[in-house]
Amino acid sequence: MRGVLTGFAVIAAVIATGYVIGRRGHLGPDGRQVLTRLAFHVAGPALLFTTLSRADLSVILSGRLLVTALSMAVAAGIFVAVGAALRWGVGRTTIGALCSGYVNAGNLGIPIAVYVLGDASLVAPVLLFQQIVVTPIALTVLDLSGQGDRVPLLRRLTTPLRNPMAVGSLSGVAVAATGWTVPGPVMAPLTLLGNMAVPAVLLAFGISLCGGSLPCRGGDRYAVALSAFLKSFVQPLVAWALAVGVFGLRGSAVLDTVVTSALPAAQNLFTYASRYRIAENLARESILLSTMASVPVLVVIAALLG
Repeated sequence: MRGVLTGFAVIAAVIATGYVIGRRGHLGPDGRQVLTRLAFHVAGPALLFTTLSRADLSVILSGRLLVTALSMAVAAGIFVAVGAALRWGVGRTTIGALCSGYVNAGNLGIPIAVYVLGDASLVAPVLLFQQIVVTPIALTVLDLSGQGDRVPLLRRLTTPLRNPMAVGSLSGVAVAATGWTVPGPVMAPLTLLGNMAVPAVLLAFGISLCGGSLPCRGGDRYAVALSAFLKSFVQPLVAWALAVGVFGLRGSAVLDTVVTSALPAAQNLFTYASRYRIAENLARESILLSTMASVPVLVVIAALLG
């Protein structure tokens, strides 16, 4: 328990540092974007590759992923049911459903997995599942609903191959599966690059907290509140019930699963909303609200299950 809370304290300290940097403008107006791109395109993939290439695949491909996937489906399904009943439209309901279940496994998932769960590889299966299964399905629904510009089928199917995080994860899994040992001169610079991922993400997150407006004030406030509630409270609760009551997980496996499910909505969902020009405010405010709520929720989860 003390180790878990220490991990959160470390994360909070770096986020606070990022907030101060943002308030003082030390990195300029584009500091957050530069740090985010550095983590997404370079440091994050390097960290996932170096971690997964030496990981035990039996742990990565365990029942924990199924628990997380089912909890995603439950949270998203509830939003879809409400959206259909209130006639929010296919595009808006799809974006809201994504915000209700699609976890931020890349940006916030990696540092939380490292400092709280002690293993960055624990978020890799969720990241791959979302990129390989969830994203193509959601984009297909948006295409068929006639929202925005249609995305070519080939581009949609190759989404995981164009995502640096997914590429880093898949490459690491491939190396672990073959049993090949990466030569030291190759692994050393990748490890050095990977060490930048966590601080870059947390500093960028701290900077993003500067000057943000409060959510739930526009026309989408009910959809925003519902999606954030499902993401922050319902999904981790469902994950806990499934892990303990259905799959019989115990100890750290339960903590890992519930913490992963309690991660906030992923920031790339706003990219999807912008691409299809649908429910952009819903995506932006829901992501912000679930991110704000995730901090106390994760602390409570650690206190109860850690």
